[in-house]
Amino acid sequence: MVRLGAELISRAPQYLNAVKDREIDLRGNKIAAIENLGVTADQYDSIDLSDNEIVKLDGFPELRRLSTLLISNNRISRISSSLGEFLPKLHTLVLTNNRLSNLAELDPLASLVKLHTLSLLENVVTKLPEYRLYVIHKLPNLRLLDFSKVKAK
Repeated sequence: MVRLGAELISRAPQYLNAVKDREIDLRGNKIAAIENLGVTADQYDSIDLSDNEIVKLDGFPELRRLSTLLISNNRISRISSSLGEFLPKLHTLVLTNNRLSNLAELDPLASLVKLHTLSLLENVVTKLPEYRLYVIHKLPNLRLLDFSKVKAK
């Protein structure tokens, strides 16, 4: 397992992505925990932490600029209840293929008041009968859930 430290962050590819957001690519580094992101000086709109070994979605410093977090293909089974406090502008969160298995584990996502795009595909929780309605109820600003439009009823 690799620690997410200043050296790894400084060596990571950084670029303008297709929508002209400043992105840092931390994919596939076997990172076990989110830590030391304060050294980024909040200069990224998008962080890609996919294909690592992260277990808990927490450990973020205040990142007021961050709007997109890609964190697919990890081992996430817990989400910090204070996530929204540290990521106030986060509007897109991709948690595809993690280990979220019950609806209560999703409750902390309600702290992300700007969240409008969420993917939880390939998590056990998506197989539960009330999953979609539960998430839409908890996240009233959601427009896309699992890449499908949220429709008002």
